[in-house]
Amino acid sequence: MNHKQLGNSGLSLPPIMFGGNVFGWTADEPTSFRLLDHMIAAGLTAIDTADMYSSWVPGHQGGESETVIGNYLAQRGGRDKLIIATKVGMMTGADGKKLSKPTIEAAVDASLKRLRTDVIDLYQAHADEAETPLEETLTAFAGLIEQGKVRAIGASNYTAPRLREALATSARLGLPRYESLQPHYNLLERPAYEAELEPLCVAENLGVINYFALAAGFLTGKYRNEADFAVSPRGEGVKKYLDPKGRRVLAALDDIAASHRASPAQVTVAWLIARPSITAPIASATSTTQLDDLIRAATLSLSPADIATLDRASADH
Repeated sequence: MNHKQLGNSGLSLPPIMFGGNVFGWTADEPTSFRLLDHMIAAGLTAIDTADMYSSWVPGHQGGESETVIGNYLAQRGGRDKLIIATKVGMMTGADGKKLSKPTIEAAVDASLKRLRTDVIDLYQAHADEAETPLEETLTAFAGLIEQGKVRAIGASNYTAPRLREALATSARLGLPRYESLQPHYNLLERPAYEAELEPLCVAENLGVINYFALAAGFLTGKYRNEADFAVSPRGEGVKKYLDPKGRRVLAALDDIAASHRASPAQVTVAWLIARPSITAPIASATSTTQLDDLIRAATLSLSPADIATLDRASADH
């Protein structure tokens, strides 16, 4: 598989980054281990997770996904074959802050312990926190890099003005900068990224690992009518996409998928991979059958006409 450099981080990513939010949630540990075995064997060796996954599940505290990954590494080994990205900044620390120096320092040690590793390849600020000065957050991250606990840092869910300010702060203070952005981006969610964030990332040579690549499953084509929303825990969250634009995109995906003997999910992810600013879209699977879709998407080549058709179908009218 072709790899792309993630900004100036020195990290090289395969075409797709696996979304580890499912580990310990919709994929139990044995299933997660099977998924990890399968994806690594296929060359998909980058995983994105976060310290708060899956705190939204009743009875969970967060850290479940990292724990599964750590248990896998303890049993199987092979840490050197993987790129592990995780995040901090959605859970409040002892000081009431999410991206303060004490919160970050405590969170990274907890993540390292759960992941059973000495170093996190990419450590990301999960969401911007206006209450904590960027100088404090970036100085804390710099300390982690200096201590060898983290290789590179990135930002998730930052607006273009705040990302620009963060990059300027790093330059002014001589601190390591965010080398990547993790935005919400897919065929149905284009303007927020394309208008301001994409030009900034291209100009600054930032890597981009977008999440919700499949729009929480809607772009797989499995949600076609109201009855379909009841079949999955994520169904309720994607009802909003079943509108004229959503139906238009599904129709275009169906046509292109048929012409390539592929699935809508494969075409969706291939469209993202083909976009020059994207380093690796993040997508998840809860079965090896779904994972095979992602593996095939990594090598599916869309024509310029295919891409233009999807661009038109997904444009806001």
